[in-house]
Amino acid sequence: MPMRPLSGEELAKAVNQEYPGVAVDYDEVSAWIRPNRIHAVAAFLKDSPAHDFQFLNSVSAVDYVEYFDLVYHLTSLRQQSSAVFKARIYGREDLRAPSVYSVWRGADFQEREIWDLMGIHFEGHPNMKRIMLWEGFEGHPLRKDFL
Repeated sequence: MPMRPLSGEELAKAVNQEYPGVAVDYDEVSAWIRPNRIHAVAAFLKDSPAHDFQFLNSVSAVDYVEYFDLVYHLTSLRQQSSAVFKARIYGREDLRAPSVYSVWRGADFQEREIWDLMGIHFEGHPNMKRIMLWEGFEGHPLRKDFL
């Protein structure tokens, strides 16, 4: 049976049913959620039998200069479905988001890589330190404003 991707609209409706007003936008493939609710939404999508997203494929960050998007790709092998949710973080300094490490241990190195290369600190991560560059390296080299 082929994997069925949840549409952004389906995902936003499911999230807003559990947490009203937390999904703030969607497109064909993604739903955007409030950044401060990343951990709660992640736990819901993993623990809900209707979704059962036990696997975090990836978490990444995209720098759009005015803001960053955190992008989470999920898979449910039992439900044969996939989903993408995003969280938009505005600003350039002292960027923070909740860690999903306690939900999916696979987020460990991915969140550290985002911190190292993009400068988004994941609160609640047990070992938030650089993973690719040395401690003391100044800046975050995948940012569009890095010189």
